[in-house]
Amino acid sequence: MTEIYLIRHTQAEGNRYRMLQGSWDGDVTEKGRRQIDALAERFANVPLDAVYASDLSRAIRTAEGAARGKHLSVQTSTALRELDTGPWERQFFGNVMHAQPELTYRFIHDAENWQLDGAETYAQVRRRAYRELCRIAEENDGRTVAVVSHGVTIRCILSEITGIPLADTGRLPIFKNTAVSKLRWDGSGFEIDYMNDDSHLGALEKSTWSTAGDLRDTPLHPDEEKDYYESCYADAWQSVHGNLNGYEPDVYFAAAKHHLAADPEAVLRIWHREEPVGLVDMDPERGAEHNTGWISLLYLKEAYRNRGYGIQLLARPIFFYQDQNRRRLRLQVAEENGIARAFYLREGFHVIGEGSAATGKLLLMERMLGG
Repeated sequence: MTEIYLIRHTQAEGNRYRMLQGSWDGDVTEKGRRQIDALAERFANVPLDAVYASDLSRAIRTAEGAARGKHLSVQTSTALRELDTGPWERQFFGNVMHAQPELTYRFIHDAENWQLDGAETYAQVRRRAYRELCRIAEENDGRTVAVVSHGVTIRCILSEITGIPLADTGRLPIFKNTAVSKLRWDGSGFEIDYMNDDSHLGALEKSTWSTAGDLRDTPLHPDEEKDYYESCYADAWQSVHGNLNGYEPDVYFAAAKHHLAADPEAVLRIWHREEPVGLVDMDPERGAEHNTGWISLLYLKEAYRNRGYGIQLLARPIFFYQDQNRRRLRLQVAEENGIARAFYLREGFHVIGEGSAATGKLLLMERMLGG
């Protein structure tokens, strides 16, 4: 008899920023590191004989948590990888859902019939992953092992074991980050003790997989969308300062046009479904000689503030500048803008300097990019 703890990886960038992360090897988030610590505590007194993981770093680091203090090395396998979504890799869910709504619906709700050129199918994942789990079970007869994989991959394995269709999310739920399922192998098949248990996270905010609230972006067209840009900037200014004293729309719009001339995706109009709800303005030339990226404006309509959407806006400049091999990301925030300052501090920024403007003190904030 082999006992297997089948574990989904911890929270990674794709989960946090609402991006497709099949074979993309995104980094673990700060919250993900806390989840790993909680998982390590759960397994502190569980005797493990071996630990396996997908070869993607979010799985390996989760497996290292389960193995903490046990003097076990993590054995990796590409067969335990997540479904490779091909051309959708590292794309924002909101963008994909808008561009290919029928395929996206099928990807979520009709998995068995989803097919995308250049991507794996769910059936292919099911075959490779189930075969690998059987191999691990057979090679560890009489032992207890932990196996760390990915959300879709684990659901495919358990669908094969139970016969429950992937579309039946009631009986075969979307698996949570670091959630544990316990299996037993008797030499001919698997029995399931329990599935999708993340009780070890306790008071930690638990991650769920949801398509609600995904934002998309389109490049701003300055000849057509000048009024939209200026209305966003004016609302942002009014929200911080309580008036429009010192606001110079022509100056800020001219700067935005300069940013777009440097890179046509430097200024983005943000949408929720078909409603324009925000703006991201980046200055791609500023700081380039010092490997630094600059954000000129992150803006959300008032109805969308304090609802968890801000991180999706911030994700745009994070990856825009990471793709240019910038090492740091900077912005200025009015000292009186306590809500924005608190948000940036939570997302890894720290204050590195101060400046002044006609409207008052400005704080220069910075966070590192990349691993």
